[in-house]
Amino acid sequence: MAGITLESGGMLRRVRRAAALFAAALLALIASPAPADAHEERPITFPDGTGSVPVYRTDGPYLTVCKEDDAGFAQRVAGFPAELKSRNETLYRECLTSGFRDIQAAVDAVQTPGMRILVLPGLYEELPSRPDPAGDCAGLQAPRAALGHQILSLDQQKQCPHNQNLVAVIGKKDLQIEGTGATPGDVVLDAAYTKLNGLRGDMSNGLYLRNFTAQRTTFNAVYILATDGFVIDDLIGRWNDEYGFLTFGSDHGLYTGCEAYGNGDSGVYPGSASNINDGRGHDVPRYAIEIRGCKSHHNLLGYSGTAGDSVWVHDNEFYENSAGISTDSAFPFHPGLPQNHLRLENNVIRANNSDYNPYVRDGTCARPYAERGYERGVVCPATSVPVGTGVLTAGGNVNLFQGNYVYDHDMTAFMLFWVPAFVRGEDALGKLADTSHDNWYRDNHLGVSPTGEALPNRIDFWWDGEGGGNCWQPAESGADPITLPGCDAFFGTQRVLNDPTKLFKLLHCAEYDQRARNVPASCDWYGASGTGRIEFHLAAWKGAATVGLALLAWLALGMRQRRPERAFGRPVRQTAVLGLATIAIGAVTGVLAAYLNQPWLSPLGLIIAGAGWIAYGRCWRVTGRGGLGALAWTLGVLCLLDAVDRGLWMLPLIPVPPAWLQLLASAVLGVAVLIALGRRMWRRKPPPADPAPVREKIPAGV
Repeated sequence: MAGITLESGGMLRRVRRAAALFAAALLALIASPAPADAHEERPITFPDGTGSVPVYRTDGPYLTVCKEDDAGFAQRVAGFPAELKSRNETLYRECLTSGFRDIQAAVDAVQTPGMRILVLPGLYEELPSRPDPAGDCAGLQAPRAALGHQILSLDQQKQCPHNQNLVAVIGKKDLQIEGTGATPGDVVLDAAYTKLNGLRGDMSNGLYLRNFTAQRTTFNAVYILATDGFVIDDLIGRWNDEYGFLTFGSDHGLYTGCEAYGNGDSGVYPGSASNINDGRGHDVPRYAIEIRGCKSHHNLLGYSGTAGDSVWVHDNEFYENSAGISTDSAFPFHPGLPQNHLRLENNVIRANNSDYNPYVRDGTCARPYAERGYERGVVCPATSVPVGTGVLTAGGNVNLFQGNYVYDHDMTAFMLFWVPAFVRGEDALGKLADTSHDNWYRDNHLGVSPTGEALPNRIDFWWDGEGGGNCWQPAESGADPITLPGCDAFFGTQRVLNDPTKLFKLLHCAEYDQRARNVPASCDWYGASGTGRIEFHLAAWKGAATVGLALLAWLALGMRQRRPERAFGRPVRQTAVLGLATIAIGAVTGVLAAYLNQPWLSPLGLIIAGAGWIAYGRCWRVTGRGGLGALAWTLGVLCLLDAVDRGLWMLPLIPVPPAWLQLLASAVLGVAVLIALGRRMWRRKPPPADPAPVREKIPAGV
């Protein structure tokens, strides 16, 4: 996209710096850093990138794992195709004599790279790994995450692998673990909510996991950390308090054919993927993680990725979650922030409208894990999510969204908003506005299914207005703001502060806290509507303040007396009455726009109010108060510019939206009107009467 940025020209740089200082001061007053309740891990460094994506092997040395249960095994394989049934029966006889009964025992027996572990159909509860830590493992000294678990070092994970993990694969190279059943559901690794992780792969380059189910953990079904080269192939991750599949600080990764559901955060999470494309544009040599052919549904999020850098997500289905996709820079302690280079293309993202917040409100999510009912469809939302959103970008850069089918969403197909750097622990002023830049939305199929069925989104795009270099395709169901910079636009926008109403909304909605059972009641992410929405509250307060200011201005003009001056060809009294009425109508229209959730009404209200302030300005000028007249004119012009910015053309080359300048002008005018009104009242006060003369008493006899 061609455009002009604020980085060219010393004056523009100074304006941008001043705006950033204002933004920093404002946010420091009204916000506090987001709680670190996402994914917290020990400090890591990214792999050196010399690895590769491992390839599935069908031969080579292997170990077997099975449950010694002849009748049960025969029943489990009875319906398999003949060839697969025969293979499993052969492996079972072998396993009874030389195999293992638990997956962890087989992992511990691996001494050389290139081994395979064949896990036969059955339920693997890994009972030897289940007991609570004892001895030295019970007294490990380590910091604690916000969720309460310890953040263990690599050495502590090696020393006590089952403090947090049902199966721990630490430092093994080129290991392949696969189920031998017909489907992933034939081999089940079940933590029964006794461990954070079902299977943890830690610094295990070349790890290949295939054809099994991992379930019922207090954090992740499968967790891969600091690994160069891994594959998650045809796995199911379900009924976990946080994530189905979580990979962190890794490179050369592939998710393929996976399925995730019933997870309290996201089904798939490639967080802090290796930051190999930092500083590049949209043309990149490769991606660190690829996700293809997966289904993620009935989670809080289908996909999420704090610092999900250099991830290629294509040909997947994300449906019936609270929100389909989220990529963000909203949580600290994640290497690779701010997020950059997600490529999301050719996916089906549909009907992500599932609201699980009632389970927080009614106390279900405060029960012990095993009593919440995850297996029956309960999901306990781990963080704040705009329910009814297809794709959310919370502070991401250089992301490409193209060729996706995004339809049937109750809130919006795509959402983009700013996350200031201090939220992730960055306090450098130069990084304050370093997110929400260069995101491209192109050639997506909006409001229509792959079969051509019309299933519109409520609106297609929602943007808070902060950032630069972003571009959008035309909307089919409308957008907020109404006009967005197109990908063929010559002029773009480059703003360091977002729309004020949207800023306050985001801050309010981010107050969500599952553990405190705090679901912000005025946020429409969680079901608020009509007069209950924070947008309505803010609009009502602004409307009341505007009408109050107009009434004070009426008194300061002295319109209770007849005046001979004329403004716009009418007596100044008539012009002032018209201005007051117009301002009030504009304010009511703005409130109505918020109540009806119709963005097109907001510019109309601004135009009406702006005309009223211009009329007031003329009245003040003709009555000899040019300073007040100039302030009223300025406010009126800013209202008109705000209307243009919201409804016709987003103004380029300005670092803050006109809405902020309008609020500032209103405040200055309010002070000036109060001063003028005070002076007027002082002048009308009668002067004090002269004291009665003191008569001199004449002595008697004179």
